[in-house]
Amino acid sequence: MVGGIFLSILDKIIPHLHLDQQTAEGVPTQLSSTTLLFLAITIHNIPEGLSVGVAFGAAGMGLSSATLASALSLTLGIALQNFPEGAALAMPIRANGKSNRYAFNLGQASALVEIVAAIIGAWLVTEITVILPYALAFAAGAMIFVCVEELIPESQSNGNEDLATLALIIGFALMMTLDVALG
Repeated sequence: MVGGIFLSILDKIIPHLHLDQQTAEGVPTQLSSTTLLFLAITIHNIPEGLSVGVAFGAAGMGLSSATLASALSLTLGIALQNFPEGAALAMPIRANGKSNRYAFNLGQASALVEIVAAIIGAWLVTEITVILPYALAFAAGAMIFVCVEELIPESQSNGNEDLATLALIIGFALMMTLDVALG
């Protein structure tokens, strides 16, 4: 719950814009729509980085329930979904008249927060081992918030309900397969 509450607070205080919205969320601002869209994707990437860092930190501690293979499968799953996520950021930026290079670089830069969050997550669980179950729960709560608040509603818009639901099922099955095969 704390992870979900944390993301909910960020959602309310950091100005950002979702792809399907015309007005920004968060505190009032004069930032450009490009910057607001970038912030929305960046907020979403924080729990992804935390979960990867916590997984690697736990594996590095040699816990029997946390393996390098499971940390790598989580990283692979998140990396795979980062490609369409970066494109979802870059395409509207390009459509707004920005250069290909600028749109691509901003799409890539939105994921940099994942590296910082992963380092923090790994450091925390290796330095304060008692925090591991709480860090995992925090990351899970934050990821659930992102899925329910952002991804599922957005995927169900524009008449793509069946395709989005099928993609969710395939994505879930892929992650479970990676977890079983590698973890």
